Amino acid sequence: MPKRKSQLSRHTSQTRAATVRRLGETSSEHEQGLANETEYRSRARTRESSTERSQRLAYYRQYMSDTRDRESSIERSQRLAGQREITSETCARETSAERSQRLANLRQNISEIRHRKSSIERCQRLASQLAITSESRARKTSAERSQRLASNRQNMTEIRARESSTERSQRLIAAAQRRRTSRICSRSAPYSNRSAFNYDPNIDYAKQNAVTIGAMTKTCPKCFAKKWSDEPNGMCCAAGKVILPDIEEPPEPVKSLLTNAHPHSMHFLNNIRKYNTLFQMTSFGAKEIREGNFMPTFKIEGQTALNSQNEYIRSFKYNLQSNSYDNLKLIIHADRTPQNQYRGRYNSPTTNEVAVLLVDKDKGPRDIVLHCKDGQLKRVSELHRAYDPLQYPSVFVKGDDGYYLTIQQQGSAQNKTVSCMQFYARRLMIIENRFNTLHYYRDLFSQYCVDMMAKMISERLNFISRNQQKLRVNDYIHLRDALNRDANVNAANIGQHVILPSSFISSPRYMHEKTQDAMTYVRNHRRTDLFVTFTCNPEWEEIKHELFSGQRSFDRHDIIARVFHLKMKKLIKLFTKKEVFGKVKCHMVSVEWQKRGLLHCHMLIWLENKIQPDEIDKIIVAELPHKDNDPALFDIVTKNMVHGRVGNKIQRRRV
Repeated sequence: MPKRKSQLSRHTSQTRAATVRRLGETSSEHEQGLANETEYRSRARTRESSTERSQRLAYYRQYMSDTRDRESSIERSQRLAGQREITSETCARETSAERSQRLANLRQNISEIRHRKSSIERCQRLASQLAITSESRARKTSAERSQRLASNRQNMTEIRARESSTERSQRLIAAAQRRRTSRICSRSAPYSNRSAFNYDPNIDYAKQNAVTIGAMTKTCPKCFAKKWSDEPNGMCCAAGKVILPDIEEPPEPVKSLLTNAHPHSMHFLNNIRKYNTLFQMTSFGAKEIREGNFMPTFKIEGQTALNSQNEYIRSFKYNLQSNSYDNLKLIIHADRTPQNQYRGRYNSPTTNEVAVLLVDKDKGPRDIVLHCKDGQLKRVSELHRAYDPLQYPSVFVKGDDGYYLTIQQQGSAQNKTVSCMQFYARRLMIIENRFNTLHYYRDLFSQYCVDMMAKMISERLNFISRNQQKLRVNDYIHLRDALNRDANVNAANIGQHVILPSSFISSPRYMHEKTQDAMTYVRNHRRTDLFVTFTCNPEWEEIKHELFSGQRSFDRHDIIARVFHLKMKKLIKLFTKKEVFGKVKCHMVSVEWQKRGLLHCHMLIWLENKIQPDEIDKIIVAELPHKDNDPALFDIVTKNMVHGRVGNKIQRRRV
């Protein structure tokens, strides 16, 4: 009995036969075949439902996206040239009625697509169009520019001649609305100055984009980090000076667990810190690993992953098993490289939390000591490159090096080294077209950020303590004065005298300078006029747009901090440059954190023209906006400024 062909084999055979048949047909037969095929597709599409149409279009978009990702630049140029030629020929053959119908369909499709877009995608599209238009117009000659303007005038005349009276009225109303909004946003317009005192509920202030920063449309040409347009160029890699290898992608099944592609992803991500604690090799205080209610399979898989993937585990096992001494201690020096070994294999940094990792004085401040009897790490150095992979083995599964003191800057003529802040600023960047491993770890990522911030502060404190002779001046006499006033105080019992300069944020001298600045403002300009509080909102589109699939805003404090900082600068510019409350003499800003973990800032503003009592009621109202007269402001206030109801329900709940 002959063997039946599979469906794929039959489809391949049919395709091959159709290709051979088309190669032998004439031009008229080819055109007839195309017409029949077009008619068949048209009949099939008229019978399909809206769901089937959506599925077909989604499949086609995915297929085209995959195809265009694989094509080279030459193939892309050839494809675009062919499309332009076909479009030109088609447009040349169509009648005026067909052209009008095509343009109407095109406008309808574009309108539907733009209606589905979010505000972030709209800003991104407008920014891209603006860049393309600017480049195109920069290449035009004066004659081409005159021709373009004449063509635009002709088109506008024809469009307005065809519009009805209703369309004309709608156009004039929209133009008047744009002019009113433009007068508010424009600094030179009279309405811009002190426009906050002239609130108009008929104006859609959401379209002004006063504090909107858009999406990450900027890419660093050196390290390919994604940034917002207002962020400085050197915040990622210091203009190419900080070049770091990417963190290795985690192996399976860890990658699937991180990306919600595994049935246990939710459980794994919710307990990621616990699993990391089970596997980490720097839990110095524990006598045993507490497994709790975890499944035994996770323990086995964790040991397997560490033994098969982590370079430090393989190195430690080899060195410990090759020696049979009972009291063996393995000491890894931060600045020493074993013979015949890659120098980046053992070195690594170690300060996670300043209050947790305490380094003894007996064996030097930068050694890792392993006791082979109990397997615990008793001492972990503060600036050793192995700290990151040992403290976070679930993140650095391949044993990627962390920060260490001797990382050289690229292209530096003076052999400068990379600072701790520069290293981790680069680590926290989102790299385009890469699997950004670190940003998928949610709670563990938050712990990592705090840990590395403590390391950065510790490095700065160590530098300051080692360079006291350069920082100390004769004006630092407070301790000496204290000793002179109290004869019973022994200078030997005071401890080491370490000066924290005013450049160290939150140090006593830093706070003293800021206080003196504030007192100077009050002394010269008297009382403040405005006390403005600006609070971070986790529902901002700029934050939600940059989250990975399944993430929430509090999983990405790096995005929250960057978005808030950019929006705060936009708000300050709105007050000081656009002068919505009037001309500003000076201002002060203090950034704080709420108990719930979000940032907010307080601003003190001194105005040139003092606010009069009758003007206060124009900007401060102790009641809810009218729901019908101003629905937009009503929604904003009730959603963001009303924390809950009071009354019998709350009282009964408390009882």
